[in-house]
Amino acid sequence: MTNLFLTPRLKPILEQIRQFMKEEVLPLEANFLHDWKGTAQILEAKRDKIRALGLWGLHLPKDLGGMGLTLCEFGQLSEVLAESPLGHYAFHAQAPDIGNTELLHHFGSDYQHKTFLHPLAEGKIRSCFAMTEPEFAGSNPVNLATTAVLEGDEYVINGHKWYTSSADGASFAIVMAVTNPENAPHQRASMIVVPTDTKGFSIVRNISVMGEAGEGWLSHAEVRFENCRVPKENLIGEAGKGFALAQHRLGPGRIHHCMRWVGISERALDMMIRYALKRELNKGETLANQQVIQHWIAESRANINAARLMVLDTARKIDEQGAPATRNEISAIKFFVPKIMLDVVDKALQVHGGLGMSDDTVLAFWYRHERASRIYDGADEVHKTALAKHILKGYM
Repeated sequence: MTNLFLTPRLKPILEQIRQFMKEEVLPLEANFLHDWKGTAQILEAKRDKIRALGLWGLHLPKDLGGMGLTLCEFGQLSEVLAESPLGHYAFHAQAPDIGNTELLHHFGSDYQHKTFLHPLAEGKIRSCFAMTEPEFAGSNPVNLATTAVLEGDEYVINGHKWYTSSADGASFAIVMAVTNPENAPHQRASMIVVPTDTKGFSIVRNISVMGEAGEGWLSHAEVRFENCRVPKENLIGEAGKGFALAQHRLGPGRIHHCMRWVGISERALDMMIRYALKRELNKGETLANQQVIQHWIAESRANINAARLMVLDTARKIDEQGAPATRNEISAIKFFVPKIMLDVVDKALQVHGGLGMSDDTVLAFWYRHERASRIYDGADEVHKTALAKHILKGYM
């Protein structure tokens, strides 16, 4: 990791987290690939240790018991946590909870803070985020059929969502629904908190992602809302401001994702090198002696370094100027970093051969689940088009 963005307060925290990840989290990977429920129970004990070390709430502001780190500082921690699929969950910095926490902290009412935010920040409950609908292309999110109609003091919600990540076991969902159909497209929808025990909320299934449906936090659900009634106090911010809130949530969220992808890339490269050095083709001749493997290692190293610098530079600009002023940089890292990450994971899997295809290492898990990185939070093509249009304007 470069020292260019390393602040004095961050260095000791990074060392503590690296040590905890190595000693307490990485050894659990063999279990979680085959038994999520059992691993989740073990992780609860690890979370108690994290609290005792004073490392809880890495992403949280000080008024919620966190450290008040900048986005650039947290991004560097996020890379270390990402070296295992369990890292962010262990430290309670996992999606979608991290984004929902930020959203409620900035825009939630006192009632919402007490009822939803504080238990979420403390790790007593989990949440989910329901926006994508199977009937419409996710690349054009203004097309929503889910509605929330105000009747007296309640919103009545009807709709169909999917890829509602971590809905299985979540205590509440933040739902994007149309509340103001007469408004302009980007001012029609709102965000509303819906407790998952509300009558009319149902999980249809955990969606099978490349053959794995998962469970609990490690799942993506199809959800239906059928005459769900929630108090109007569950509206986050103002009616019709849902897309503005979504953009606030997505700006930092893309830094979180991108630094997680850098961390995955770093771990995959480490695995590639270690296996190449020990796997013999002939006596005294390892995979590491092959020029093609050497080229893969060199290319991966250069690409990871470039990705990290791009993301941290973008994070620093968001800290200094805000997400709206950084939208072009955000678009660039959103399509640049996943491609690098997927390439490194693919090369690492190729080096591992049949072992890489199995669930005896974490590589196959990443290969399955991180392919979606080029789709969610805006498909690659959407971000490339947005960036190109802005560049072209400078020539007109």
